Amino acid sequence: MTLIRPSLDWLPAYEAALAQGWSPDTTRDVSGEQLEKLRRDPERFLHDLFNSPTIRLADGRDVPRLPAHDFWISDGEFCGRISFRFQPGTEELPPNALGHIGYAIVPWKCRRGYATQALRQILPVARSEGFSRVQISCDAENEPSQKVILANGGVLMKTIVHSDKPGGAKFVYWVPTS
Repeated sequence: MTLIRPSLDWLPAYEAALAQGWSPDTTRDVSGEQLEKLRRDPERFLHDLFNSPTIRLADGRDVPRLPAHDFWISDGEFCGRISFRFQPGTEELPPNALGHIGYAIVPWKCRRGYATQALRQILPVARSEGFSRVQISCDAENEPSQKVILANGGVLMKTIVHSDKPGGAKFVYWVPTS
């Protein structure tokens, strides 16, 4: 399992995952809108996916995109995505970003340890940006993600109210980068 930079060569595999209903966004299903944009202009889609100045939140607001290192996860086939987003020089994040690292594995590749391995592989990238630890959050009922975070040394920092799920909660962890 390796992390690869998104590229036109891998875009058909990304497209196939979207077509099967996988969403790279864990807060809302963006598979349909991404498929539409990708099929209209693949090169522009790939560029905008990682280089647009803003991102759209689940509530529809556009906010400035943070600097990020984005990767696709591969075992020879497309397995998902992982990214490290940050504000240079500080561990702080804007209120709309609940973590430095986000990941999503395609359902047919789950339970193979890929998320755990991908997180382990992206931590040195965060360390190279000067981070000794990163913040990662997950839904309180998302036991697989909790296991991924704990397997990489995560320590529960706090529990917060889930802004998108009434009555729900999110766990927020610190994960060391070394």
